[in-house]
Amino acid sequence: MIRIAKIALFAAAAMTPVAYAAVEVIGQMTPAEPITHARIAALPIGQQRAWNVYLDRSVALMAADKAQLAQERADGTLPTPASPPPGPSGGGGMPLNQPAKWYAGPEARHVADNIVSFQTPAGGWGKNVDRTGPVRARGEHWVVVEKLPANARTAGDDDSWSYVGTIDNNATTTELRFLARVQAAVPDAEAGAYRESFLKGVRYLLNAQFPNGGWPQIYPLQGGYHDALTFNDDALSSVVTVLAEVARRQGDYAFVSEALAAEAKVACNKAIQLILKTQVVVDGKRTIWGQQHDALTLAPAGARNFEPAALSSDESADLLIFLMKQAGRSPSVEAAIGDGAAWLKAHAVYGVAFEKGTDGRKLVPKPGAGPLWSRYYDIKTGKPIFGDRDRTIHSDVNELSVERRNGYSWYNTGPAKALATYDKWVAMKP
Repeated sequence: MIRIAKIALFAAAAMTPVAYAAVEVIGQMTPAEPITHARIAALPIGQQRAWNVYLDRSVALMAADKAQLAQERADGTLPTPASPPPGPSGGGGMPLNQPAKWYAGPEARHVADNIVSFQTPAGGWGKNVDRTGPVRARGEHWVVVEKLPANARTAGDDDSWSYVGTIDNNATTTELRFLARVQAAVPDAEAGAYRESFLKGVRYLLNAQFPNGGWPQIYPLQGGYHDALTFNDDALSSVVTVLAEVARRQGDYAFVSEALAAEAKVACNKAIQLILKTQVVVDGKRTIWGQQHDALTLAPAGARNFEPAALSSDESADLLIFLMKQAGRSPSVEAAIGDGAAWLKAHAVYGVAFEKGTDGRKLVPKPGAGPLWSRYYDIKTGKPIFGDRDRTIHSDVNELSVERRNGYSWYNTGPAKALATYDKWVAMKP
């Protein structure tokens, strides 16, 4: 567990930016650090070899990915388009709730062919792509090339090589689930390419897992906050859920070898222990989790400029639901769930709403409303905090720039589902 002593979590801002001169700034967001050999050298001797091997493998896989694309473009010509067009957030065209016979039909087969064609040499997939589109042309990038605005950039961002293999926005896990459905529906003689791609994707997830059991947002590693252990947007729980299906070797996953299933089971167990280890402890009491944690120190870490290191209600709610779904009830898991649920109950907000007005979204009084939860809470005080594009941290969401107030989910109701699930879970306790 991550233990936080009675120390200030955010350094006071040296000066208040001109644009925020009229408001209180309580701190400055510190960018997350990437995984480097220099940082690994500061770890205990017994941990260094595994992390150095991990980092070296990542570097080699990225080099191989780049070399493959360069080789395909060696004659100087580019396909049109040079990268797939962006699709909806979370990707599109990969429904997982159709009747089994649909997955053997031409529509699903085309989607599966698209998925196979856009799998990176390392084995993952990019995010936010409509998989009903054409299959990949030679020389076409495997991922949507994002053009990040200057005020949204962080260390490690690269327009030409960004999110090349990721678990962000349900990428890779959704592609794997869809391939599993299709390979199970088509005749065995026609399932080979889909099974091969699926197995390569599972190997990608196993390669991407940190020695301590977590996963980065992007693999091969891209740097910056992308190297952090990622709970954001249910990333880790989605990966572990897929690997748990692989480990069981049932239904769509019955074709998986016993050896690979055993590896997947080990990966799942490591991830669960990592979840327990990263639950933040403040003054001797378990709280919840961060949106992401530093891969090496396991302390909560920041991400984009407006996402400070903090306790995160929505990601923690997902982790609690995930833990409650695990078979068996170990004392350590029960304690983590109980303390996390208690923390969320104690930090619910009532009598207010986060609503759009004439000057953007604001937190306003609304008798009878709630419960709501702030997206972020200061680790030391447990009070809501909010970040802006200039990395300033505020105690009042209404102080943020209009762009950030309108452009982010500063309050949410996600924990309500986790707490309702918790009440049922407790009632079922033997």
